Amino acid sequence: MKAGFLEKLIERLGRMGPEEVQNYFLRLAQEKGFLETVFNAIQEGIIVTDSNGRITYLNDAACGLFGLEAADAIGKQLGERIRGLDWESLTKSRGPVSHDIEIFYPQNRFINFYVVPLMIERREAVAGVADSGRPAAASGERAASPTATGAEEVGHVMILRDITQSRRTAQQAIESERLNALTLLAAGVAHEIGNPLNSLHIHLQLMQRTVQKLHDGAKGELQQSIDVARSEVDRLDSIVTQFLRAIRPSRPQLRPENLNTIIEEAVRFFAPEIQDRDIVVEQELRSDLPLLQLDRDQMKQAFYNVIKNSVEAMKRHGTLRIRTDVDDTHVVIRFADTGGGMSAENLSRVFEPYFTTKPSGTGLGLLIVRRIVREHGGELSIESGQDKGLTLTIRLPYIEKRIRMLEAGETKSP
Repeated sequence: MKAGFLEKLIERLGRMGPEEVQNYFLRLAQEKGFLETVFNAIQEGIIVTDSNGRITYLNDAACGLFGLEAADAIGKQLGERIRGLDWESLTKSRGPVSHDIEIFYPQNRFINFYVVPLMIERREAVAGVADSGRPAAASGERAASPTATGAEEVGHVMILRDITQSRRTAQQAIESERLNALTLLAAGVAHEIGNPLNSLHIHLQLMQRTVQKLHDGAKGELQQSIDVARSEVDRLDSIVTQFLRAIRPSRPQLRPENLNTIIEEAVRFFAPEIQDRDIVVEQELRSDLPLLQLDRDQMKQAFYNVIKNSVEAMKRHGTLRIRTDVDDTHVVIRFADTGGGMSAENLSRVFEPYFTTKPSGTGLGLLIVRRIVREHGGELSIESGQDKGLTLTIRLPYIEKRIRMLEAGETKSP
């Protein structure tokens, strides 16, 4: 729309017939439709509010980011439609404001937004409109163009940009450093524990030789104590070994594996505990899954941790649904339980080392699961809400596309 169009329209309003007015409004509608098409093509989210914070416009990208429907959002307070957004504080400064936020619905994303006041020049007609509100031409007066009298704040524009990828890349770097520090700590602790365990093992062997020389009466009791002590030493040694194997980065030994079989084995492992808690496990395992290049032991360990968390979260009489599916490039595994779920605050911290909501938890389970999934080239996501259960989704690639051959003469689509 050319500059000055509205001024010219207002100037001629009193001299136009109904048909000409209709044509102008049709043109305005076309211009509005064109602008909406442009804004909906923009990947950044755009939200416009009036001076009272009510939504007057939002494009498709903004709707997608917050899970909104434009028809339901228009006319509503922005602070009501986007919970947790302190709109009054953001617009108090009367200047541009930039901020980062994390959203959890419909997807967990990090968003950067900036808010700017929407200023429009206030105009008054010098001779174009009579005081009574009638057009000047209708009362015999000369029509004139409106005159600018200053800028007026009529609302705000909010521009939203998805920074999830860059934020997660930075988080991965931090988590990698944390995991390296954790590995060094674990190695040191294991070394310090290993030495006393070796010493205990040696002394138990010496005690075993001495016991062999004793009479039968005292020999039985001492032998039983030695066996118990040796069993506990072996158990501690096994715990240390498994802990190091879990936390220490190791390259997966990839072989073609049936994912459904690994899941079934993991569920069978917890069968006694599942039965004791009266938990129902529903398995919907797609039979035509392709074989995946996996490290069987590592992936089974990841499934152990996920199932263990779900079983402990549900306590008794819960339901764990395990579903496998496949799309064009990935096999998808979903674990959905009916436990207490997690709050938004706790959900944002589940991958921090040693963070746990359980009294006896180590805070390493999900950290290990994500490390294993990532080392297999996969992705892990969690959705939950307080008292709404938890769904953990793992996506593992079965097709690795590095290049795509183009037919002769094929060009990139615009």
